[in-house]
Amino acid sequence: METRSFTDYLRGLDDDALISLFAARPDLVSPVPPDLASLAVRACSAPSLARAVDSLNEWQFEVLEACSAVNEPMNEKEIVALTDLSAKFVIPHLLELALLYRSDDGLRLPNSLREVLGNEPAGLGPASMVKLSTKKITEAPESAQKVLERLTWGPPRGSVGDIRNPGPGIAWLLKENFLVPLDQRTVVLPREVGIHLRGGKIHKNPQPNPPIVSGKVVDAAAINRAAIANVATVLRWCEEILNFWSEEPPSALRAGGIGVRDLKTAAEHLGVDENCAAFISELVYLGGLVVIDADDRVLPTHAFDLWLTQTPELRWRTLVALWLVTSRVSGLVGRGDSKHIAALGPELDRVNASSTRRLTLEILSSHPGISLELESTLAHMKWRSPSRRNPGIQSDLTQWTLREAEWLGITGQGALSKYGAAFIQEQEELGINQDLPRTVDHILIQSDNTAIAPGPLEIDVARILDSIADIESRGGATVYRFSEASIRRGLDHGKTGEEIKEFLRKTSKTPMPQPLEYLIADVSKRHGRLRVGNTNAYIRCEDPSLIAQILSDKKLEGLPLRRIAPEVLICELDANEVMVTLRAAGYMPAAESISGVILTGVRLNRAKSRPRPPRIIGELESPTPETLSAALRSIRAGEKSSHKQSSLRALSSNAFGSLPRTTANETLEILNKFIKEQRTLSIGYADNNGSATHRIIDPLSIAAGSLIARDHGTGEVQTFRIPRITGVAPL
Repeated sequence: METRSFTDYLRGLDDDALISLFAARPDLVSPVPPDLASLAVRACSAPSLARAVDSLNEWQFEVLEACSAVNEPMNEKEIVALTDLSAKFVIPHLLELALLYRSDDGLRLPNSLREVLGNEPAGLGPASMVKLSTKKITEAPESAQKVLERLTWGPPRGSVGDIRNPGPGIAWLLKENFLVPLDQRTVVLPREVGIHLRGGKIHKNPQPNPPIVSGKVVDAAAINRAAIANVATVLRWCEEILNFWSEEPPSALRAGGIGVRDLKTAAEHLGVDENCAAFISELVYLGGLVVIDADDRVLPTHAFDLWLTQTPELRWRTLVALWLVTSRVSGLVGRGDSKHIAALGPELDRVNASSTRRLTLEILSSHPGISLELESTLAHMKWRSPSRRNPGIQSDLTQWTLREAEWLGITGQGALSKYGAAFIQEQEELGINQDLPRTVDHILIQSDNTAIAPGPLEIDVARILDSIADIESRGGATVYRFSEASIRRGLDHGKTGEEIKEFLRKTSKTPMPQPLEYLIADVSKRHGRLRVGNTNAYIRCEDPSLIAQILSDKKLEGLPLRRIAPEVLICELDANEVMVTLRAAGYMPAAESISGVILTGVRLNRAKSRPRPPRIIGELESPTPETLSAALRSIRAGEKSSHKQSSLRALSSNAFGSLPRTTANETLEILNKFIKEQRTLSIGYADNNGSATHRIIDPLSIAAGSLIARDHGTGEVQTFRIPRITGVAPL
């Protein structure tokens, strides 16, 4: 078959070549085009070509630039002469991506590809409109030689004061057509002159091979020890931040996300910097463990409680899988040039985030046992996947990926761990459950009102201890501190003083010191003497002296209080705000119901709305072989249908100079006959505007005054009102 266009080239490909094209460029079959002509239009569109170009490494891109710098048609010898002998191995890949295609007279570029690559590929100017004799360049005066040296490697444009009086050197170049005027102040170096000055090559330093990645060798045991510690830490961070937000939910910003102050508070609670806190926030957001509810509060969801019941390995695998595919980049939070970007906000998506993470893990996999050096890794990344749509962020993305991989335990001491390698290879067992420290069910209470957990605590013990103590330090052992505020928090959760003592006696391997007993007894005695309810709010206390103390306390001057009885104060603020203010001033208020009953109990503050994990943008999943085969069958069937439609339209046009005309009875008779015989016929059909057109159809059935038939023009089953059919005729 003669190849006159890109569509003809696609029609000449066999099934294996088309499936390879779809696998390399999945956007071509998302959604599946109706036929090969539509496929050619999509493959030549600027967005699809830009995606394909972005998938090239540096050397493949340089070869493609060389192809765009020569006139069509071209051949392999021309491309090799302009680049390097290894370009022979690149051309088949460009053909597979349909960035080049073979015609009858040589290789050609698809339409619009030159526009995608830019008007000055590799810093070369436009082709000359006249025939040039480049040998005369050796005769150029010295001033002209200096101009040519400046323009040789691009950009090919230069400015002049006045094109009518440019100076002797530029004047000579203009006369010999070695420079071409663009306007009154700009000249450009023709492409042929640029290639000649470059010694017949397109690029100054061609890079057929990727830069070597260097790094230091790390012992495998040390890698895995560091990695398992990181796995345990990141799971603990996720649990702690969600428990913290359950107690003190931050308010979401109007534009979405968490404010700087709330993020800093969460970072201080976790004992990490704000970058790490933003990463943990995004991680639990990806897992649907937290949501911004209808009241603009950031709250854990019920999925968090289910997540806690899962094994550590399953929890870790779920979070890492989401991190790998997401388009959100937590590293953007807090950057100096992006102050408006907030954690959990809507502006964290970047198109090349997921592909950068995958490529980084691929480089780590190909260098086992080596902690990669950052500079050589960045150079290798830029060669493997030079980001052309967003080049400024690629280096940052790579650094953030390496940092986050360490936080997650995919790497340990900068090298790929056995857990990360098993995850990348999609193994069923990662070994995390076996290597993590066993959970413990006891603590060691010290004499300074602290308790040491010698390992990760069981969930039930950890929950109660979190409600009555604050974490002071983390590590292999966790140190908890008991204070008035922490004991009061436990009482608010429904524990009595005796229950707290009993829990500590039963859980601690060391006896409970007397100062801690006194602290619990004192806080229990004071807790609830002061009660707060809703008027908006009221404060009630059986001790008038305490009411008087509150009224005279300068710390509470901001509260708009009014005394309505010796033992009762009322306030315009909400009860929760009043309680927070009183606690900050050192008081121990408790909430009560309208009937005067103290409101205590285990409070699992959870969002009522369902989890809404963020959507993923910018990335197309690689289609499965079954999907590719189905797409190919659909396109082949559509191509046959399109060819048949063209033939039937031509046949109908020749057979009928005017629309078919039959009576109503004749129409029904012919329709019923052709339905039984399953034959194709032509009808005249009036649309909503009253104009009648030819339709080629396969009649299927008649029901309720309508004909159900497959329209060859659209390839779909449609309904035709019989009164609108002007006539029918067999083909």
